Amino acid sequence: MNITIRQPSAFLPIALSFAALALVVGYVALFGVVREADEGAVAHVWQLLIAVQLPIIAFFAIKYVPRSPRQAVLVLALQIMAVLAACAPVFLLNL
Repeated sequence: MNITIRQPSAFLPIALSFAALALVVGYVALFGVVREADEGAVAHVWQLLIAVQLPIIAFFAIKYVPRSPRQAVLVLALQIMAVLAACAPVFLLNL
């Protein structure tokens, strides 16, 4: 798994998920849970960070699952858990 995780298509979605999570946590820490009529810039940036990951994860799956299925599935599981961790505060706090 060490070699596979070093590929940009493997670690980039995880890094983007952590950036999205940090964005939400930072916003909630600074402003609290605020319900606005219109989404702000933070919401749009979060959506972009999550959306950009999908083609990268698909590329990783297409390229590395046939080569080394066991390692690729572990990395895919990490990527999915990272996306779920970034989405959890948004859904739990109804942001």
